[in-house]
Amino acid sequence: MNTTIEEAFLQPTGPDFRVRWDALDARFDWIRAMRDVPQDPTWHAEGDVWVHTSMVCNALVALPAWRGLDARQRRIGWLAALLHDVAKPYSTQHEDGRIRSRHHSPRGAVHARRLLWAAGLEPRDREQVCGLIRHHQLPIHALSTDDTERRTSAASMRCSMSLLRLIAEADIRGRVSTTQADNLESIQLFGQYCRDLACDVQPRAFPSAHTRLLFFRDQRPATVEAFDDTTFQVTLMCGLPGAGKTHWVREHRPNHAVVSLDALRRALGVDPADNQGAVRHAAIDRARTLLRAGTPFVWDATNLQHSRRKRLLQLFFDYGARVEIVFVDTPAARLRAQNAERADVVPDAVIRSMLERWEFPDETEAQRVVRVGWGA
Repeated sequence: MNTTIEEAFLQPTGPDFRVRWDALDARFDWIRAMRDVPQDPTWHAEGDVWVHTSMVCNALVALPAWRGLDARQRRIGWLAALLHDVAKPYSTQHEDGRIRSRHHSPRGAVHARRLLWAAGLEPRDREQVCGLIRHHQLPIHALSTDDTERRTSAASMRCSMSLLRLIAEADIRGRVSTTQADNLESIQLFGQYCRDLACDVQPRAFPSAHTRLLFFRDQRPATVEAFDDTTFQVTLMCGLPGAGKTHWVREHRPNHAVVSLDALRRALGVDPADNQGAVRHAAIDRARTLLRAGTPFVWDATNLQHSRRKRLLQLFFDYGARVEIVFVDTPAARLRAQNAERADVVPDAVIRSMLERWEFPDETEAQRVVRVGWGA
């Protein structure tokens, strides 16, 4: 009998909605890793990360707003609360007499993505969970920063702001801190700000895709439609090895030139586990030739890291290209089978390394994002 995600992650059910924390601790090594991980007592007088996460989970399931959600949203919320601090065990350190966990939110999103992909969670839900983890501190701090509009708008592209506030509320109620009342008020004010931007239950809308891109890239106004001066299209493929990217290109972009890193590796005799400098250099040279000619083409590679995509996208934009990012999302079991059928099998160790850096693309990066494998 197949196990549901709710059963796999021991999601509490009515009527009592009891959190089975001891069973969770016994089941998951990433829960046990939270034991004895210290937190700054100014914000977390309750104790270590293990204690805090337990309290957050109990706080979430006690909220009438969570209990009133539909089954899908309850599942997403539960997973986000359970995993919201999953990266603290390897992000926490002592600095100048303080305990800090820098970048634990984005690192936690990457960690959760790997776990939830392996568990078989539907991709659309998986990315909602990862967005909530990545931005779970935003409702508390957003209105005190200089970049509130852009940060809030970007978060709305990745997760529901109304559900994000629920996770933030559970995070605050699941701790002992003298700032709890102030933080809960900040979350309420953030909710009003999201409603003002009309992004509380859906991604923020823009006059055009090009306007949206320039808002995030160049700090152009969000409400004034930007002139679209792009002249040709570049398709940037994303996905793990064996996901089916090259097959998608053959089916959907048959008349486009292709810059394929796999093909270049074969031509240059470079193993996937070896240094890829020569392959990348040859690919960039080929891309520049196509860009100068204004020729539509496909860049076919994994492109799982935001930093790597950013460098490529800037190159394409510099030549006046309109860019679509195509992510091919493939279940773990199918990916392993398809990788085994490839002419150049990518070693498991290489794939594991890629999973540890997997950052999903979104509409802040390009004019269009296509998610293959997400259904209608």
